[in-house]
Amino acid sequence: MKNRPSGFGIDELPRIVRGQGSYLFDAAGRRYLDGSGGPAVFCLGHGHPEVNAAITRQLNEIAYAYRYLFTSSALESLTETVLRLCGGGFQDIVYTGSGSEAVESALKIALQHFAARGLMPKRRFIARRRSWHGNTLGALSISDFAERRRAFEGSLLDVSFVSAANAYRMPDGVSGEALAGHLAAELEHTIVSMGPQSVAAFVFEPIVGAAGGVVPAPDGYAQAIQAVCRKHDVLMIADEVMCGSGRSGTWRALEHDGVVPDIMCIAKGLAGGYIPLGAALVTARVAAPIHAEHGAFMTGHTFTGHTAACAAGLAVQHIVQRDRLLDRVRTVGATFQETIRRTLSRFDEVGDVRGRGFFIGIELVRDRRTRLPFSPDRALSFDIGARAFADGLICYPCSGNADGTAGDTIIIAPPYNASDGELEEIVVKLAGAVDAALGACRT
Repeated sequence: MKNRPSGFGIDELPRIVRGQGSYLFDAAGRRYLDGSGGPAVFCLGHGHPEVNAAITRQLNEIAYAYRYLFTSSALESLTETVLRLCGGGFQDIVYTGSGSEAVESALKIALQHFAARGLMPKRRFIARRRSWHGNTLGALSISDFAERRRAFEGSLLDVSFVSAANAYRMPDGVSGEALAGHLAAELEHTIVSMGPQSVAAFVFEPIVGAAGGVVPAPDGYAQAIQAVCRKHDVLMIADEVMCGSGRSGTWRALEHDGVVPDIMCIAKGLAGGYIPLGAALVTARVAAPIHAEHGAFMTGHTFTGHTAACAAGLAVQHIVQRDRLLDRVRTVGATFQETIRRTLSRFDEVGDVRGRGFFIGIELVRDRRTRLPFSPDRALSFDIGARAFADGLICYPCSGNADGTAGDTIIIAPPYNASDGELEEIVVKLAGAVDAALGACRT
């Protein structure tokens, strides 16, 4: 990717040989603390013996049975578990192999819902600026990430975008208390301008990940946009691929807001990276016309409901619940975030530390008062990431959060079962990388 410093090129990557807990080891014997769970994937760390055993048991029975010919105990048990963890708000699950596929399936389900109701003109989607939803053409179409879209422009869906919900970068003339209402009014104006008869769904991340650097929406936002969507018969799709499955301290990120979306996408933390697995969850209100008119969802792939992947997901979710790891993410996460904020407060260039649970973002700016970002040519976030990596810490650098091009953030998203000592090591090594990179900026 453009602006990445040397050391992150594909030809120069170290060869991984082993993972154990929160650490990874390469062929040269170097150890890396996984402070970001890869890209916020690894919720139980690496090499968990119970998860490995569950996968092995499943492989010894059958690795994979085609979902449209067979069901399985692993799939049925995982479905029951996920629906229960979601609090009863959803009826159906369409399994996928990734978060991008989960989002793609959500878009197709929204379109199929309105087709089943005879409302074929409802084909358009609305998304938010500074969002990222995935690499398929549909998911990329609803993403506002200029660097990742550029090569594919001209072949993407015609999508309308509304403002990001970012309390750190407020629209001109809007106060913090008025932000949720302002954004809801903007969404309604966009729907009305497009014609409600043409709009299928509004898609958003409850906590923006890579494109924003962990940006929770303001209080009241989710309720306000849900009311707008319901008023105009527009489905609300929540992309919880990165922020969900417990990462923010509740199993659904929108639990915090008291809202159940019409369709929800999950992936990363669902099977914790042990085997690729994602899903689109659908409410009864959305599913009923589809089942009545078409009989089934017209989405899915060869590996939908992959048996061993479901076994991995079931084992991961069992351990997370049994060991009360979401309680740890909520309580320890708040302390962890405050420790990062306090430790980095000595750097004037650290403008914001934000997030929820074990999903924390650090935004770096040239000027704390004006919040002006560094020049993208400096590639500051990737410089910090490279220095941390060289010191044995994996974090997740991101760019373009301010205006699509400029803006530097670092995401910290450790495994839910990371020890107190490992969290302390993350803070120390992160501060060292920030110090060194900012020192290079000043010389």
